[in-house]
Amino acid sequence: MNTQGTVKTTTSIMVTNNQFFYISPETYLEGERVSPIKHEYRKGQVYAMVGAKKSHIVLGANLTTLLNIHLLDSPCLVLNSDIKVRLEEANCYYYPDIAVVCDEKEINNTDDFILYPLLIIEVLSKSTEAFDRGQKFSDYQTCPTLKEYVLIQQDKIKIECYRRDESGSWTEKIYQAGDEVESFSINYQVSIETIYRKVPGFSDNSDH
Repeated sequence: MNTQGTVKTTTSIMVTNNQFFYISPETYLEGERVSPIKHEYRKGQVYAMVGAKKSHIVLGANLTTLLNIHLLDSPCLVLNSDIKVRLEEANCYYYPDIAVVCDEKEINNTDDFILYPLLIIEVLSKSTEAFDRGQKFSDYQTCPTLKEYVLIQQDKIKIECYRRDESGSWTEKIYQAGDEVESFSINYQVSIETIYRKVPGFSDNSDH
């Protein structure tokens, strides 16, 4: 395979040359503000993002709506995939599917990225799953304010929630059909069927 200009499916889609060329965070941000497409940034490399499947979009919309309603009277903000998370220690910028911020330093900040997410949600796809579980999760763990990292399957009813306890350790909780999904970081509970409602491929959801 010719690797010149190869497209690699690591994060969303990684576009790079076969030779490493370091891009500074400042150069990345400057280019991202005028780019017609979104890119993620990891340790000097830039990754172009591609469009999502309908099930991915519906899951994201469902969760954004549910979380916005739950947090309506709180100072917290629910942000969709148009906002970047800046991970300073890991030297990364990622676009999570959903991020919740409650830190007062974020509420009135007009930057095009956030620094203090409390909750991050990613909808998995075949091309991103390994990266979301591995390197990306490791990078997110460097964020001191992050309390929960949630991975959502789009081809089956399954949600994995990783929680950081007071000692800094992460524990995993898996939710499947019939379960009530809990988010301790924002004190929220909802049936998993509500999250998957109207998602293509789950026809029985129309009855819930």
